[in-house]
Amino acid sequence: MTLQAPFSAFRIHDDASGYRAGIETMRADELSPGEVLVKVAYSSVNYKDALAGTGKGKILRRFPLNGGIDVAGYVAASTDPAFKEGDAVLCTGCGLSETRDGGYAEYARLESQWTIPLPAGLTLRESMALGTAGFTAALSLFQLVRNGQTPDMGPVVVTGATGGVGSLAIDILTQAGFEAHAITGKVDQFDWLIGLGARQCIARTGLYWGQRPLETARWAGAIDNVGGDMLAGLTRVIRPYGNIASCGLAASAELATTVMPFIIRGVSLLGVASAGTARAIRDRVWDHLASDWKPAHLDAIANREVALSELPPVFDTMLAGGSLGRTVVRIA
Repeated sequence: MTLQAPFSAFRIHDDASGYRAGIETMRADELSPGEVLVKVAYSSVNYKDALAGTGKGKILRRFPLNGGIDVAGYVAASTDPAFKEGDAVLCTGCGLSETRDGGYAEYARLESQWTIPLPAGLTLRESMALGTAGFTAALSLFQLVRNGQTPDMGPVVVTGATGGVGSLAIDILTQAGFEAHAITGKVDQFDWLIGLGARQCIARTGLYWGQRPLETARWAGAIDNVGGDMLAGLTRVIRPYGNIASCGLAASAELATTVMPFIIRGVSLLGVASAGTARAIRDRVWDHLASDWKPAHLDAIANREVALSELPPVFDTMLAGGSLGRTVVRIA
């Protein structure tokens, strides 16, 4: 393409006219700088995308920008010899829709240091069915395993289990040989979670953590998407030398707990910062996602596909807690 050829993008503004987002026409020479120009095939919808697209969260650090923290497509042009025209590539996080234009556009320009060649074993659509959510779920497991978590220690519980990260975590844990348990407020989706591999489903509303610093240990580890009281409760019920991967704050960013689980039971609280993950680890996690950790139920999890023009109601549903699994955004 020429840098002057127009294309469509879902662009977000915040200026004297207020916060607004919608489909606009732009040119490649207006995109954020980068070595790799990509003809976008797919993106996806994550919680951060919904916050950014509606203005209900402070995600973007500069304006205007194209939305979409995930992108997958084919190289249209590159000044880095490592990438050739036609190469299939992906990128998640790494400043997309925060400090640079994201994947909700027919073209995106990426920094080569964060551009991932599509791993063998994944299609472009599958890579976005995973997207930041799948990468976060797999990075959470990567952190657990790196800190000594093994399947023979016992079950790992996943909170917010019907969301994108949660549902993929259930499937990924199962593929990796772990027994996965699910906590969710959507009791009508228990059968769906069991179909993804959950061995036990627990209603969020039926949980009582107790008030003591340490309660009866129930799980060997956890992947928490919720934060707040949920994460505080988990610290009290993880078995000795188990790990909790903290990767979300769907309920709250607050954490009210004691040091007792950490100094008496040796529990480890592990942070999962998917957006800024080092390239070497990023490559290893994507290799797992394309092979031994590849979810067996991606079609069931990525149960919705939309066009750019259909994004606003998807955002609203997600922020209202009504989404299930993953939504893929079809660009081309």
